[in-house]
Amino acid sequence: MSTEGESILHDQSDFEYDYETLRTTGVIIGVILFVSGILIALSKKLTCSKSSSNSNTAGTQIPKTDVPPPTV
Repeated sequence: MSTEGESILHDQSDFEYDYETLRTTGVIIGVILFVSGILIALSKKLTCSKSSSNSNTAGTQIPKTDVPPPTV
């Protein structure tokens, strides 16, 4: 049984990580998350300013009227 246990340990010690692929995948996922975060932030900023500018042009502006000067 000791030879069987040694073969299991021997198989695990031969395992090596592929650090280049792991690093590349991490960078790609990081870039995707960064760009999506920027797009979400910009889309919220644009929709907020867009909705407020539409409400101003919908007739909520104060009309200009001629007011006579006050008499003393």
